[in-house]
This record gives sequence, structure tokens and C-alpha cells, in this order.
Amino acid sequence: MRLTVAQALVRFLAHQYTERDGHRHRLIAATWGIFGHGNVAGIGQALLETGPRQMPFLQGRNEQAMVHAAVGYARQSGRLSAHAVTTSIGPGATNLVTGAALATINRIPVLLLPGDAFATRPADPVLQQLEVPYAGDVSVNDALRPVSRYFDRITRPEALIPALLQAMRVLTDPVQTGAVTLALPQDVQAEAYAWPPEFFAERVWGVRRPRPDEVELAQAAEALRGSARPLVVAGGGIRHSGAQAALAEFAEATGIPVASTQAGKGALPFDHPADVGGIGHTGTATADELARGADLVIAAGTRLTDFTTASATLFQNPAVRFVGLNLDPYDAHKLAARPLVCDARAGLEALLAAAAGYRVDPAYVTAYTERKRSWERLVDRAYAVPDEDAAPTQAQVLGLLDGLVDVEDVLINAAGSLPGDLHKLWRARSVDQYHVEYGYSCMGYEIPAAIGTALAAPGRPVWALVGDGTYLMNPTEIVTAVQEGIPIKVVILDNHGYASIGGLSGAVGGEGFGTAYRFRTDDGSFTGAPLPVDLAANAASLGMAVIRTRTIGDLRKALVEAREADRPTCVYAQTRTPDTVSGPPPAQAWWDVPVAETATRTSAHEAREEYDRQAAQRRRHL
Repeated sequence: MRLTVAQALVRFLAHQYTERDGHRHRLIAATWGIFGHGNVAGIGQALLETGPRQMPFLQGRNEQAMVHAAVGYARQSGRLSAHAVTTSIGPGATNLVTGAALATINRIPVLLLPGDAFATRPADPVLQQLEVPYAGDVSVNDALRPVSRYFDRITRPEALIPALLQAMRVLTDPVQTGAVTLALPQDVQAEAYAWPPEFFAERVWGVRRPRPDEVELAQAAEALRGSARPLVVAGGGIRHSGAQAALAEFAEATGIPVASTQAGKGALPFDHPADVGGIGHTGTATADELARGADLVIAAGTRLTDFTTASATLFQNPAVRFVGLNLDPYDAHKLAARPLVCDARAGLEALLAAAAGYRVDPAYVTAYTERKRSWERLVDRAYAVPDEDAAPTQAQVLGLLDGLVDVEDVLINAAGSLPGDLHKLWRARSVDQYHVEYGYSCMGYEIPAAIGTALAAPGRPVWALVGDGTYLMNPTEIVTAVQEGIPIKVVILDNHGYASIGGLSGAVGGEGFGTAYRFRTDDGSFTGAPLPVDLAANAASLGMAVIRTRTIGDLRKALVEAREADRPTCVYAQTRTPDTVSGPPPAQAWWDVPVAETATRTSAHEAREEYDRQAAQRRRHL
């Protein structure tokens, strides 16, 4: 079967499937692309020739944003279906790096197909080629190596066969998955080759559920039976495994409370008796108090990042021990844990059976239940609206959404102060409602990810919550949403600057330097009037329907209208600074951001004193 490399590539991808628990999914459901001289006559021609029935094509506006959209799609699809992304050489390829890092850090599959310089080097260099004097085989695509779980450069047609098989293996591996990059020299893309027909046969990649080792399971069960104040920390692995029902059964049978990371929030619905909310620096007082006193922590499907562990200050019980229930041995051994290397669902089911009859003391359940009620009263206070004619706080915006959405809605966020407020305050109603990307916390993720999520969940309301700083980073895919008629709802909260990092700057002695969107004053600082930037007009110019609001009453009506809209719709709100009455509760645990050890400004001296006090609580779990 004589085809070009690009034609063979597209035909192969159209016949790949995943299967887990008896359910089959198309592995590469669509290809995003922006064309240039490095891929237009190769992959571009192949997609045209193959047609949209075999390989749907999505036209992007920014290469990084296309990867974010692909990540949103794959996450919503349970990592069982993914998208490919093709770019030209040069800046198109290097624009993929941030998106690739995000995908790999979050363990989300995406296939990257950047063009590359000529393999045969008929003209050297060509347009956009990086010349490296000490190596002839290096291109800008090599920047993708450290952020890819698998990388190959296809310099001969026949090399595509083993490379694609390896690429599919990694994409469907629940431990190794992430960004997979196949760099495609533009001449090789167009080169024809006689392909074996069996290369294009339908191929099904099983997504496995490894069960726990018997010895590890027995050790974990022994640790559980010997604990009096255990706590489960549920991470993103619960979601990826589809282990929510198993987690609920485990919690109900044992009475063990469940705290959640950003990726794990929603593993239990907010009103489940065992759910105690987010954990760590952005967590609830309930979860963090339980963590401080826990004598056993079952870390289920979590990477245990510094936000989760409060930079190694959270788990303070001298007797605390850990069970690392994780598919990846690297994560399962963190904090000197007893490893339980297995699928999250299989592991929870097996651990419950192995520790049959174990249940915490009723007094423990009573204590954390009352703490949870106390925290919910704080949430109610943050959400409260005493004056419909006032400008809303950020927490009040979340409260209005909380009163509007149901289990069908999906909320997407990634950066700024919103992840902290959402982790502490949001009441997740379904297993996939809470979609906060906090592995890479990438500004500009939300709008393209909302498009990808909506493609994976057609008919469901999908909200992209963005601050003004995040919106300005990456609004371009609004055009794609308009072109495709994808009715995402974008809520812009304008507070004239980087509010999150401004607050952090103030806390570490930086005095908010360089974080406000204001005019420069005579003393050189950015403390003048707010910049006359009209983000609502910008969104409208890109084709969105825009609803401007000034008051809480306006916003309440606008959110209802946006939810019912059948076209991409933006709700614009200027928020006021939270206060002690209507703002969210402060951080309940520390986060390590080093403060200057020597300085001339009082703010830095004071911040360093607080830093030293907090840092003294760090401990090594050995």
C-alpha cells in the first residue's frame, strides 16, 4: 500500500482504540492543527485526503492553546481518548513546549506532531531552522524531549512503524502517559513508502488495572488496623481510575474521612458524610486539622505536591505513617510510605477486603462531622450577598454559580487566586464537575480546555473561570469556539492585575511590586489609575456574545442567561477586594516561598521572621 508518511500516519491513527472494563473508545478522536511550510504539504494534505469521517480536524489559533484543548478533552474522556496536535517547524513547534509540560505533569495523554527541518538536507538551513554548530541532528523540537514521555524523530519512512507503536503504548499506559512527540521532517512527511496492510488493521490497546501485591496489601491492611485516626488523601488517580464508587464504599465501611487534592476534588460529592474538603495550603480547616493529627495517611492516587503537604509542615503527628496507594512506584514510595502499587480502584477494593471489619471510633466521626459543619458555615458566610446592588467579591461570584449549577456543569480553572478559593469553597456535585489544572497551574489554560472538555461532553454546560491576567494570556481560542459553535461560558473576573501573586508578594515582603495593571506614577511604581483595557470588548471582537455586569444583581441574571445560551458567551464582572466579612477564609496551612534573608525594607524583615517561624515546623518523614 503505497502512501506518504503523513498519509500512513493519519490512516494508522484512525484505526487505534482503547479498551478498559469492556468499554471501547477511539484513541485519537481528532487532530488539531495550524499549518505552515513544515506540515501543510505533509500532514495537511493527508488530513484533506483522509477526510473528516476518518480523522476530524480542528483549526486552532495558538499552538499552546491547541495542546490545552487536547488536554481538556482527554481529561474529560478519562484518559481513554485523546487528540493529536500538528504544527509547522520553528515557532509553531516551540509553542508546544508549555502545553506538553502541562500534559506530562498532569499525566494526560496528547500526541504532538511538530514539523521538523529536512532530513535529507537539500538546503541547509531552511526557513526557521535552528543551526547548532556542534551537532547536525539537533532542531528546536529537541526542546520537547524533557517535557515528553516519549520522543522520536522520524528520519526514514519505515521508522514510523515502531515509533507509532511505541507512541500508542505510552499514550495508553496509565503510569507513563503524558505528552508523546513524533518530530516529522517536512521532506519525510511527503515521502512515499510501500506499507504492509496489517499496519493499518484495527488495533485495540488495553488500559490495565494492576492489582496489588499480596505482601504490600497485607502490610497496608496491618497499618490500617493499627491506626486510630486515619485519613485518606484522594488525588487525581481516583478520577483517572474511575475509583469514585470504590472510594465511597471504602469510606462508608470504615468511617475514614476523605480529603482531596486539587486534582482529586470531587472524588466524593461535597455532601458525602466522609468528605472533608480540600487539603493543604488551599485546603479547609477541617481537612488540615485532621491531617495534623492523623496517625495514618492513605495517599491514594496523589503526587503529594508541596501544596498538598503544606511544604512538609502538615502531617505533624510524631507517630504518623503513610500508605502510598499509587500506580506509579515513584509516587507510592514518597514520604517513606508503605507502597501499595496498583490501580486506585483495585487497591481500594482489595484494602477494604483485607481489613474487613475495621472501623474508626464513632467519636472520631462525630468530631470531623462537626468540624465540617463549622467549615460549611464559613462557606455560607463567604457566599452571602447582603447587597444586590454592590459589586461582587470573587467568593460571591462562586456563590452565585453554586446556587445555579447542577451535576451536569463543569467548572474549569488553572491559575491565580481562583484555585485557592475553589479548593476551599466549591461544593462539587459530580465526579467531573471540578476541573482545576494545578499540576502546572498554567495561565491561559481555561478557555481552550473548556473547548476540549465541551467536545468530550457535548450538551453539558462548561464554564471557564478566568481573571483578567489569565484572560490576557490566551484568549485566542475564543475564535475556535465561535467557528465550531461550541457554547462555552467564559466568566471574566477583572480586578486590574495579578491578584493572587500580588497577595503572595505582600506576604513575602515584595509589597505587591509589579503585579497591578495600573499606570506608572512619578515614583516609578505601578500605582496609578487602572489601565483603560476593555476585556469585554475584546471578547466581543473575537465573536462571543458578551454580557456586562456591574452589580451582584446584574451578575445573577447574566449567569442564568449564559448557562442557557447556545453560543459561546462571556460574562464580564469587575470584582471588589474581599474583606473580612465576605472574603474566603485565609490559608489554613503554610506554603514555602523563600523570603530574602537580608533586606533593607521593613516588610521583608517582618516576612522573613514569619518564614523562619513556619519553616521550623518542616519535617522529614523517614
